[in-house]
Amino acid sequence: MPASNPVKQRRRGADLERAILEDAWAELVEHGYLGLTMEGVASRAGTSRSVLARRWDGKAALTMSAIRHQMAKHPLDIAERGDLRAELLDYLDRASERATALVMVIHPFLLSAGVEAGSSPRELHRALLDGEKSVLATVLERGVERGEIDARKLIAPVATLLGDLFRHHVVMNLSAPPRDLRKAWVDAIFLPLVRPA
Repeated sequence: MPASNPVKQRRRGADLERAILEDAWAELVEHGYLGLTMEGVASRAGTSRSVLARRWDGKAALTMSAIRHQMAKHPLDIAERGDLRAELLDYLDRASERATALVMVIHPFLLSAGVEAGSSPRELHRALLDGEKSVLATVLERGVERGEIDARKLIAPVATLLGDLFRHHVVMNLSAPPRDLRKAWVDAIFLPLVRPA
């Protein structure tokens, strides 16, 4: 009986899109944003440039999708530890680990953002926010439930403060904030604003 050769399955829909985003990320890591080409991604993904063009109108849009995809793959799930400070530091530690990988893509992307349609620092900021607001909100809700936060003090700018400080540091310094700075944000800025009197 002759040996059967495995038939390569053709990827479609969500499977194809996931594969393209993985390959786009690999290209970004290897070549940076400036070296990224739609042709290079298509070749790596084993598809055609026209397939990419039907989904993304250029490398800026593809880059944004690849960043969102990577962030969704590495969610900031913060375990309940029974202590608000510990959970906030966990949140910032996990975000810092993830940011380290993103920085090498973010910097050249920001430098080129004004050149291509559909790309801007605002879009990057939105991508960096995906999923994080709900994670931080969950940590803060647990703090309220445990009596560690006065819910009346948790107004909108205060509730997003740690995430805002973190993203600003990453975008402006192209690095994750050092541990001492993260602790200072929690201990000297955030907790005094929200603690019950």
